Amino acid sequence: MAKQLVIVESPAKAKTINKYLGSGFLVKASMGHIRDLPKDKLGIDIEHDFKPEYEIIQMRKETVAELQKSASECESVLLAVDPDREGEAICWHL
Repeated sequence: MAKQLVIVESPAKAKTINKYLGSGFLVKASMGHIRDLPKDKLGIDIEHDFKPEYEIIQMRKETVAELQKSASECESVLLAVDPDREGEAICWHL
């Protein structure tokens, strides 16, 4: 049976939610934000309607690689982040 990947914000939430879901689910944490605007330049393209230029946060690259690997091994991905503005931003970046 193919697993469903569930991505939450924190490891504590992943551990708790994993207790409730069955063996058909794999619960992983994004560890919060994974992308941000670059620190060494403006971060937006003013020539093209102020399009943002996001980059993966250096200390989250390993987490992103792990999530990508898990997602490739699962049938589907469910994003279960907090229902607030920050959670929505994390979900959008994921």
